[in-house]
Amino acid sequence: MFIISTEDGRSGDGLARRSAAAERGMLRWTVHLEGGPRRVNHAAVAVGHKVYSFGGYCSGEDYETLRQIDVHVFNTESLRWTKLPPVRTGGREHAREVPYMRYGHTAVLVEETVLIWGGRNDTEGACNVLYAFDVSRCPQTNHMLQCNAAGARDGHSACVLGKAMYIFGGYEQLADCFSNEIHKLDTSSMCWSLVSVRGTPARWRDFHSATIIGTKMFVFGGRADRFGPFHSNNEIYCNKIKIFDTETNCWLNTASAQLLPEGRRSHSAFAHNGELYIFGGYNARLDRHFNDLWKFNPEAFSWKKLEPKGKGPCPRRRQCCCMLGDRIVLFGGTSPCPEQGMGDEFNLMDHSDLYLLDFSPNLKTLCKLAVIRYSLEQSGLPHDIRWELTAMTTNSNISRPIFSSHG
Repeated sequence: MFIISTEDGRSGDGLARRSAAAERGMLRWTVHLEGGPRRVNHAAVAVGHKVYSFGGYCSGEDYETLRQIDVHVFNTESLRWTKLPPVRTGGREHAREVPYMRYGHTAVLVEETVLIWGGRNDTEGACNVLYAFDVSRCPQTNHMLQCNAAGARDGHSACVLGKAMYIFGGYEQLADCFSNEIHKLDTSSMCWSLVSVRGTPARWRDFHSATIIGTKMFVFGGRADRFGPFHSNNEIYCNKIKIFDTETNCWLNTASAQLLPEGRRSHSAFAHNGELYIFGGYNARLDRHFNDLWKFNPEAFSWKKLEPKGKGPCPRRRQCCCMLGDRIVLFGGTSPCPEQGMGDEFNLMDHSDLYLLDFSPNLKTLCKLAVIRYSLEQSGLPHDIRWELTAMTTNSNISRPIFSSHG
């Protein structure tokens, strides 16, 4: 416990503790920092106390020239971003061992290895090569080409259960249509298989979310077409949960929840304590970006809209969201330009910001927030506390100021 002193010399301990006690146990946005990687439609995983972010795009950058995918790392202890140096490939013959810059791909963690799959590039189109990024040997990477892999695509989902990676949906380049297939990768044998499913499958879609809770995969949202797998400019945005049981390979029949979030695509989803959460996204039929947070309880089969304390992100889509313990790290994405109001989906700006959402902020965190909120005197605080306060309020400086002109 530390004592907070106000500028007039009186102890601010009572003020901070009363404020902290009132908000303890409440879902809260605790940190907001600018200046990180300006990235949209990227992919990220949490490893220990760090977040590894792979690729994505930023409007104004060149995506016609092939170059290595970039890797940014966020340290949740120092609250600082770093960019890993390019991998030395040792000649052109080894260049394919490193994925090229892309967007709409997925990244998942299996033990200490990040598996990167799919996505597209403006020059090469979509990709179905599987890449492995070994965190313990960072920044070295190697790749493994699977001849019987799923067709090249972007906007799919990937999730892991044990040592199996499940790929669902996306937009297949060769077939030029939405997918609703499930492909499974056994990471022990590195063999792919097309899952033979029972039940009524989820609709063909891309830019949805698929989240593992227990042994079930919960699919929400995404963009589909009213008339089937082919894109006819009759987009629909489903807002009902579809559940796939990995033990029986069966799509389950589910009840209808009374309260539902709006359908959307390019949102974030994560699981915490056996419940599903979604944030943000975009609905083209409504021409609306979202910054709402919803919780789905699988047992009660019900949704609840949440209102976290603190300053949260503005409405956006195509951001990344990673879970570390009881905290969520959310960063990047794209939103309507402020001067355009809520105009069409092509008047967009790309973000370099980052937010932390804490499910259970401790007393120390709440006291630090009180110091920041009330501009309390810090000179009498321990050095490590002052350092942490500085980290919480000092922006990163690795992004450059670019505004998007297209989505």
